Amino acid sequence: MIVDHRTYTLHPGKMKEFLELYEREGYPVQTRYLGEPIGWYVSMDIGPLNQVVHMWAYEDLADRARRRAALQADPAWASYLAKATPLIQHMENKILHPAPFFRAKG
Repeated sequence: MIVDHRTYTLHPGKMKEFLELYEREGYPVQTRYLGEPIGWYVSMDIGPLNQVVHMWAYEDLADRARRRAALQADPAWASYLAKATPLIQHMENKILHPAPFFRAKG
């Protein structure tokens, strides 16, 4: 298993708009291809502000590539991205591999 860990920093004042748009248009299409995320969080008042962090589990990089290619091919995803991308100031993506001694639950 690998985890795709994504941190998006939004423009100040855009959190509410981003979350409403994602819930309405992004989440339904994204979960259709990627399944349920293993975490989806927002920063509040400690540390870096205006951030959303979401994590997605995949069997391996090939599984990730297949599922993300299917997502990218969906016109509903392109429509969502056209609206969401201007709200994002910075994006960071990490691929995390479990440590040799760690066994994920579930």
